Amino acid sequence: LVALQLGMLNRHGLIAGATGTGKTVTLKVLAEQLSLAGVPVFLADIKGDLSNLAKAGEVTEKLATRLAKMGITDYQPQAFPVRLWDVFGQTGQPLRTTISEMGPMMLSRLLGLNDTQTGVMTIVFKIADEKGWLLIDLKDLQAILKEVGDHASDYSSHYGNVTKQSVGAIQRSLLTLEQEGAEQFFGEPALDVAD
Repeated sequence: LVALQLGMLNRHGLIAGATGTGKTVTLKVLAEQLSLAGVPVFLADIKGDLSNLAKAGEVTEKLATRLAKMGITDYQPQAFPVRLWDVFGQTGQPLRTTISEMGPMMLSRLLGLNDTQTGVMTIVFKIADEKGWLLIDLKDLQAILKEVGDHASDYSSHYGNVTKQSVGAIQRSLLTLEQEGAEQFFGEPALDVAD
């Protein structure tokens, strides 16, 4: 029997192995035990292997044999609280964030911007903040970029060099991101892990 102290689970760990060696089952057991201890668990479940934690399992012959070998007589399958998030909001709770919460640096990395374009993005966020303009979704950011591009010379004198070419490059990167479905990711209500 392998056991971990709850206080030690905030360390880095690795679960690795070949197909069929029990990686998913190990994750499930850890998640179940943490849930029983009142510790929230976040698991990325790309293939959908972990979502069945929401439903009580069944004691199969194989499981009954394993329980008997281990001397466990009081095992009762149970369901655990599960909240499924979905970036597209089709099969779960929409996973969203706002442009403001992402911030200029992370957004610039997401868009693959160079240093000059990142500087312009930082200026755009600064202008939005000073003018009280909300940056909720891609449309908000596009509107502010248009404003900055249309008045680039005015903003350059106050914030530093802002070129229409840099604004245009950012707009093209946003268009690519939008075509990949990002408009569904940016919006409200934004994810708050404390919830």
